[in-house]
Amino acid sequence: MFTWANFFSQVFNGLALGALLALISSGLTIIYGTLGVLNLAHGAMFMMGGYAGYVVFDATGSFILAVAAGALFLLVVGVLLERIVIRHFYHRPHEDQLLVTFGISIVMVEAVRLIFSSLSKNVPAPPLLSGITSLGITFYPTYRIAVVGIVAVALLVLYFVLYRTKLGMIVRAGIEDSEMVDSLGIDVHRVFMVVFGIGAMAAGFAGIVNAPIVSLTPDVGEAILVQTFVVVVIGGVGSFPGAVLGGLIAGEIISITSMIDPAYAYIMLFAAMTLVLVLRPYGLLGVRGRE
Repeated sequence: MFTWANFFSQVFNGLALGALLALISSGLTIIYGTLGVLNLAHGAMFMMGGYAGYVVFDATGSFILAVAAGALFLLVVGVLLERIVIRHFYHRPHEDQLLVTFGISIVMVEAVRLIFSSLSKNVPAPPLLSGITSLGITFYPTYRIAVVGIVAVALLVLYFVLYRTKLGMIVRAGIEDSEMVDSLGIDVHRVFMVVFGIGAMAAGFAGIVNAPIVSLTPDVGEAILVQTFVVVVIGGVGSFPGAVLGGLIAGEIISITSMIDPAYAYIMLFAAMTLVLVLRPYGLLGVRGRE
């Protein structure tokens, strides 16, 4: 039965989910736009960020330290992966990139399963953000409202780094023409390392921020990876604003459709992606770039 209170709650659910998808997708689209690497390990990175935060929270009881740990741990993991593995696949076919990142994803998932088992783990919301808040027409979990603000701040920081710093200028130039950046004497390989680390850090940060909403399991990154790729396609590959817009659209589609019939949530999401591909093949805010 339709009620405005239920509809309003679902809109907020979509906003919270969309914000998380936007953050994860921004990392994925930065990596692909700059490095040209299709990273199928991004969902596993999201999962590992949650588990890294869980370990720190279990040891310290501090949610802030858990969030910092989830982000920083994946920054280190991303940098190491780029240095040891990914750098050797920049000029390889996309099929090779898909296979190696898919293999990395499997290793990550099974390593976490070996250490923590398949049983779900919980990270509670901090006491200040627990409980519910009245929004007038309905009541809503306080932490989900906070997630929208937390992710918005994280996206603003990413936007500042990409559009207001020298590193961001180099990254955006690399998205357009990495060979030209290299010819200007800039060490693009070091930039690539930083970019991959930032993309992984965004996934890890989202993973621990999402932990109080959805229990942690080794497979939690699988569904989010599919949604993330759909978001990137809708928003436009390589477009940071497109990742944000695509994330919000995808979140609302999934949430509102779930209110009507959950079985059709992903059908409608893929239908929206198909419509975008038909009408604008490079995404809503994408431009013609890498083939």
